[in-house]
Amino acid sequence: MAELHDLTALELAAAIRSGQTSPTEVLDHTLDRMAALGETVGAFITRTPDLAREQAVAAQSLLAASSDDPGTLPPLLGVPCPIKDLNLVAGVPTSFGSAALAGYVPDVDDGVVIRLREAGTVMVGKTNTPEIGLPSYTQPDIAPPARTPWDLTRSAGGSSGGAAAAVASRIVPIAQGSDGGGSIRIPAAACGLVGLKPSRGRISTGPYGVPGPGLGTNGVLTRDVRDTAAALDVLAVGWPGDTCSLPSPDGGFLAACEAEPGALRIGVLTQPIIAPDAPVHAEAIRAVDHAVRVLEGLGHHVDPAPVPFPAEKWEPFRDLWSVLAASAPIPPEREHLLVPLSRWMRERGRAVSGVTYANAVNAGQQLTRDAARAWAEFDVILMPSLAQPAELLGTSRNDDDPAADFEAQMAFTPWTSTWNIIGAPAISVPLHWAPAEPDGPVLPFGVMLGARTGREDLLLALAATIERAEPWLDRRPPTG
Repeated sequence: MAELHDLTALELAAAIRSGQTSPTEVLDHTLDRMAALGETVGAFITRTPDLAREQAVAAQSLLAASSDDPGTLPPLLGVPCPIKDLNLVAGVPTSFGSAALAGYVPDVDDGVVIRLREAGTVMVGKTNTPEIGLPSYTQPDIAPPARTPWDLTRSAGGSSGGAAAAVASRIVPIAQGSDGGGSIRIPAAACGLVGLKPSRGRISTGPYGVPGPGLGTNGVLTRDVRDTAAALDVLAVGWPGDTCSLPSPDGGFLAACEAEPGALRIGVLTQPIIAPDAPVHAEAIRAVDHAVRVLEGLGHHVDPAPVPFPAEKWEPFRDLWSVLAASAPIPPEREHLLVPLSRWMRERGRAVSGVTYANAVNAGQQLTRDAARAWAEFDVILMPSLAQPAELLGTSRNDDDPAADFEAQMAFTPWTSTWNIIGAPAISVPLHWAPAEPDGPVLPFGVMLGARTGREDLLLALAATIERAEPWLDRRPPTG
């Protein structure tokens, strides 16, 4: 058997069920790697070895009790899976990446935490995130920055940066994340991982959360497509009171990975959407060219796709994002502890009137129709995940000028938030690898595939065929 940390989540679960290893042995190995690598890549804000030990022992007992019928075991029994520090875990400090919320300990689990626990995963810690998940980098004041293990001078992206750093450095095979404007796909691209933003309504915000404007969704970061699909099968189970739900495909999402998607009509878009003048790195373009060659070789029809709407029509997203920032429950007496970007966004959000906010929601819904018309002839849209390689630490964060900070983030991520606005699924896969500059280290350049709402099965089937055509699992970063 390969080293435990080289196994995917599904491979690790299979090794545990077969008796090749045990949940406690896996946990010991994971804790050792957390100690050796966690600080280096800035993966964790909080570690939970005692809770993890309790869950691993329970998994071991369940395994023994089910020895006569292993088919009844949870699908990810004994697999370590940390939780992003924006999500609640009962009894575990949750800071939301902010000094202003330090000391908060929830008494309930978020729904996705419950689902992952029901699936048998072991919660080894809370992963690093920027303050209240706002920026596309993970450089909070309360923890070291999250770094991509492909080049420790570069950011792991955000806001699920710690989750990506933990998976890419092979501390864990899977980590929970969330995505409100690209926060799963951005770190997936920066760290050479698979990152799926599911459709609006695919993963419930219940039993305690509400969907709000519907920009954000939960998900996972993994090293391969099948793990992502297996996690979606776990997470796409609703809660009472859901106002929006989507039917799962026959057989589930993992089974979809084995399906042939057929000859698809794929539109290619390399022009930035929300920041038309943003420079796009040559290797980001080559990543798309690489994907086109693979897709054509698989029998798909590839043609140019239009920009779905003018950049100015994206502007209401600023109002939605600012109001979300202003809605974060920060105690007034601790507001001064926020980083400048958060304070600036909250001030901006407080100035948004009710009518302006309602108009922003309506504008987002109109963009959904605009994009559907613009891309009606295509099954899938292909684009770069990011305009540039993983950023050098400190490139975007600008405490002296938060407005410039926000603009820099837009230029870095000029495609990702479109999929949050229109509510459709999009997946970043690590197909292309190259130095960002002569004599520099080899870095991942992700490509993003998007489909119509509810068609995660199509995206997973297509991504799985790409992975089989050009596997990436054996690529190892220098750190990890």
